[in-house]
Amino acid sequence: MIEGLSHITFVVRDLGRMTHFLESIFDAREVYASGDQTFSISREKFFLINDIWVAVMEGEPLSRKTYNHVAFKISNADFDAYAGRIKALGVNIRESRSRVKGEGRSLYFHDYDNHLFELHTGTLKQRLERYRQAYGSSDLFWAK
Repeated sequence: MIEGLSHITFVVRDLGRMTHFLESIFDAREVYASGDQTFSISREKFFLINDIWVAVMEGEPLSRKTYNHVAFKISNADFDAYAGRIKALGVNIRESRSRVKGEGRSLYFHDYDNHLFELHTGTLKQRLERYRQAYGSSDLFWAK
């Protein structure tokens, strides 16, 4: 049985630059750095973002940007502060997708290696409720 999320791993060209990115935007706390050791496939660092384990490993980054992403939950009250953090790093905020009003707000942005991140103010429960209100309760849309 799945107990929960274990960790998220990103392969990056520059561990130091990604460290600055994670610490500056997410208040990530570095808990391990392999240095020149390679217990895994390359040099690596581990971080905690709140209690979420994020690993970064040195290697060839993604060749292009996609919509595949990791989303972290933030409060609506912190939305503008996070937008400021992202802009302070010179990272472009990507235009958000169209939304049903009330499903939450999002900040989408890529790191230096084409990984897409999202900071989102809503929850799954809120989004499903907004979709139900907008589209009705047809059995075509809702899992039982």
